[in-house]
Amino acid sequence: MRVFMAAYPPPDVREHFKQMVDGLAIARPRERSVRLATPDRWHMTVAFIGDVADEGPSVEALQELAGVTPPTVRIAGGKTIGRGRFRHLVAGLESDDLRPLGAATRKALKRRRLPYDRRDWQPHVTIARPGEVLSREELSEDLAILAAYRGPLWRVDEVRLMRSHLGPKPEYEILAAVALG
Repeated sequence: MRVFMAAYPPPDVREHFKQMVDGLAIARPRERSVRLATPDRWHMTVAFIGDVADEGPSVEALQELAGVTPPTVRIAGGKTIGRGRFRHLVAGLESDDLRPLGAATRKALKRRRLPYDRRDWQPHVTIARPGEVLSREELSEDLAILAAYRGPLWRVDEVRLMRSHLGPKPEYEILAAVALG
């Protein structure tokens, strides 16, 4: 099974963000499809673990996060990740106290010998997978709007272990959750 750890913004934060996203070129109807993430799927990936045969060690790693002080974050800014048809449009996250959560997560995963991305953690919220559908002008417009966006602050009170079911419309399933603090 393909799993990851994630934190989900509260409804009021998602609604504020949605108002901005609805004005982006990426959200306009078009001939070729764009994989626009729906508000219920907007999340901050705390750690992408990948394919595991048994969820048990991942749940144990998640439970270790219970003692982490809940960080306060805001959705702010944005950029693209990847190239060509693999390009993603993402919003950034700002926080003065997010590093302890990232460090504790990696330590817990390492202790259980679980795979994770060892590159620098760059917290973000995926908006869409536009591939090559947007023109350079549309993409530049969207990035300018994202650069100016600063959403409301929210406290990351919970981290979830999620299972990802891939396909044309990916589905996420909550396997476990832990309250921080």
